[in-house]
Amino acid sequence: MHRSFPLFFLFLLIVSGCRQEAATDTAVGPPVAKKVAHAFDEFGSERVDPFYWLNDPTDPEVIQHLEQENAYCEQQLAHTQALQDEIYDELVARIEQKYESLPTKENGYWYYVRYEEGDEYPYYCRKKESMDAPEEVLLDVNEMAKGHKVYRLFQYFVSPDNQTVAFLVDTSGDRRNTLYFKDLESGELLPDQVSDCSYSGAWSADSKHFFYSLNDKTVRSYRVMRHSLGAGGQDKEMYIEPDSTFSAFVFSSWDDRYLFFGSGSTTSSEFWFLDASKPDGVLKVVQPRQKGLEYQVNSYTGNEFHIYNNHEAQNFKISTTPVRSPGLANWTDLVPHNPDVLINDFTVREKFLVVQERSQALDKIRVINRQSGESYYVDFGEEVYTAGMYDPTDEFGSDSIRYNYQSLTTPQSSFGYNLATRERKLLKQQKVGGGFDGSLYETKRLWATAQDGTQVPLSIVYHKELFKQDGSNPCLLYSYGSYGASSMPYFRSDVVSLLDRGFVYAIAHIRGGQEMGRQWYEDGKLMKKKNTFTDFIDCGQYLVDKQYTSTDGLFAMGGSAGGMLMGAVTNMRPDLFKGIIARVPWMDVISDMRNPDLPLTTLEYEEWGNPYEKEAYDYMLSWSPYDNVKQADFPAILATGGLNDTQVLYHNPAKWVQKIRENNTGTEPVLFKCNMGAGHAGESGRFARQKETAMVYAFMLGQVGELVD
Repeated sequence: MHRSFPLFFLFLLIVSGCRQEAATDTAVGPPVAKKVAHAFDEFGSERVDPFYWLNDPTDPEVIQHLEQENAYCEQQLAHTQALQDEIYDELVARIEQKYESLPTKENGYWYYVRYEEGDEYPYYCRKKESMDAPEEVLLDVNEMAKGHKVYRLFQYFVSPDNQTVAFLVDTSGDRRNTLYFKDLESGELLPDQVSDCSYSGAWSADSKHFFYSLNDKTVRSYRVMRHSLGAGGQDKEMYIEPDSTFSAFVFSSWDDRYLFFGSGSTTSSEFWFLDASKPDGVLKVVQPRQKGLEYQVNSYTGNEFHIYNNHEAQNFKISTTPVRSPGLANWTDLVPHNPDVLINDFTVREKFLVVQERSQALDKIRVINRQSGESYYVDFGEEVYTAGMYDPTDEFGSDSIRYNYQSLTTPQSSFGYNLATRERKLLKQQKVGGGFDGSLYETKRLWATAQDGTQVPLSIVYHKELFKQDGSNPCLLYSYGSYGASSMPYFRSDVVSLLDRGFVYAIAHIRGGQEMGRQWYEDGKLMKKKNTFTDFIDCGQYLVDKQYTSTDGLFAMGGSAGGMLMGAVTNMRPDLFKGIIARVPWMDVISDMRNPDLPLTTLEYEEWGNPYEKEAYDYMLSWSPYDNVKQADFPAILATGGLNDTQVLYHNPAKWVQKIRENNTGTEPVLFKCNMGAGHAGESGRFARQKETAMVYAFMLGQVGELVD
């Protein structure tokens, strides 16, 4: 997307007519023109960007360049094609070909998802009252996806009368969804259709009105509308969010009594509510927004709201408030704040309150008896794992929940759990084909010491028979480290292809996530962002020092903001890594954050800083990956991007790769693969997406062939 900078930002781009050609030696990549652009800012500094022209996807030269990059990448990896094919076959073999999810009950129906053998996409199905009843296929995504390279069905919403399903589809990967409606009796699509929608939605109680959110030009969800089914005419605006640092959404309460209209920024939120039986009613505010106050609201009983919030509670707490007067003054603590425990989620039953917690980078599920106040924790019995609860039914009187449990060696396992008797039953475990045997692998929790003395947890896994703690094993170190998103030790069947070839796989639980509580996030954002990068480097150095790997075998991988992490650590310690995998990486931080017309920019001032404030600008400029590339012997690099990506625009990896090559005094390959028909998430089919993973793994294995032969 071409960047147009408003004049009042004093950001003047002057592009000269001269061109310089990059070296044509195929060892450093395909030829690329340099068009010198000077960017001046109000702080008096000057930034020169010779590859700014790559920002414009409407320029035929840009498309030609991306195609040349793809051809060069394919050429450089041609010698690994047989290995790519071998790994791809392994990845597909581990996928459960014929799959059916556990059903969940809602409004008299059991809903589930299934795949047939060889199908890229799912069938969304239901059965009335009993799983012995005839199957109804709500949405056959395989049929719907025909003719589309990308087809992402993000959400569907069945009306309260069970007659209509609304669903949201993205066919380009740019997050601009189209809203459709389907009559479940006739099986026909209704003429009602809305474009450029976000992801949220909710039905009124009478099944005649559907509420949805619209995107603005920056793909910010900013406006909630009401659509009257079959009525034609203009949809009614219910809520609009004028503040570009907030995004808006709508959802139904757990008990379906209310519709909640929410708006949130990185550090503040606000909710309004409406009786679901009165779609023409007037919205009422729960609690007006306050800077720094984050809260979420739900209804389980109809006469009070449950509020998940951080009011005088950094790690969050759970409160209740009467529906008739729900403001902050009437919030009563139900689960008080614990400075050592982060509350992530909760659900309410007639007799029990179930709370999802996290401490010491481990998930916990706490069960509280609502009458006696007594509580206990579900016992998982493993050193490194992750677990998450969910509701299997909409019956408030039920004493049962389900939880998913998994670790780096244990495939996802779904348990039914009785809250009263504490009895558990394994209902389903992910089937992993290809001869997978979890007993062959070992997982551990390690602790690295950061530069400031902070103890940073790592989760690792390796094949017992192939691992020797003498530095001879290659290692893939992964992390994300932004937005408070935690990199938990989920089971990944694709990683088995590396473990079986002698790799160690490690996850660095660095600051910027919330593995160790909310402060862990606060210590990895804004003016403390560099902690994220140095934590990752210190984790990598720890693995080398303790001989889990060596600098000749250590690879780093991250995507999106985690890809930005890859750019930062490449600049800071190019000598530490054998290779860098930067998937859809955000690299041109300063230019992107200085353009409010781009997706996500204004929403993220509270995450990275506002570059129109000098202190924030100077700090961001000191770590921005694109701006800090200097001459070095760089490790082998493979970057990926998507032409239709609206979260991290393709030009971020495209320009970063050029700057790396320009400054590379070493001889390792620097490659870029751009998906010309997809967005941030790449291919949408469950098998098609494995091709990129096979390419990435073959790239790494090709770099350390002597270690794994």
